[in-house]
Amino acid sequence: MKKMFSIKWLGSKQTRKQRKFRMNAPLHIRHQMMSANLSEELGKKYNRRNFPVRKGDKVKVIGGKFDKKEGKITDVDLKKMKVAVENIQIQKKDGTKVNVYIPTSKLEILEMNLDDKKRLDALNRKNKVEEKNPEKAEKKEEKTGGKK
Repeated sequence: MKKMFSIKWLGSKQTRKQRKFRMNAPLHIRHQMMSANLSEELGKKYNRRNFPVRKGDKVKVIGGKFDKKEGKITDVDLKKMKVAVENIQIQKKDGTKVNVYIPTSKLEILEMNLDDKKRLDALNRKNKVEEKNPEKAEKKEEKTGGKK
């Protein structure tokens, strides 16, 4: 793998190279990597499977020690590539409570923070392409048997 970051890198079986790719990625690509699965309702509504997380999104933890707990995202750490969720904390020996940072792969988005117009556009971008090219949408339905 090259020293400089490249999005053209196809991948490797070696975990050290995968780790290096993630750690050397610029912020705009790290943001894309920090995607969480959408709930079934949101997935059908926006015709997507996952979407990058943002502060203010309501999420549900789907794995680990805090499984099935829900809360809003309070902090997104692009350096660690993890997220802090409100009311998910641990108590230290001295009694202070500290946020637990959870990887986005263990989260499911239940409600999205749609204050930003750019985020709305990004959500609807996939649907707009299908509206412009109905022939492609029809071909896609034929291949998948009516499923989108």
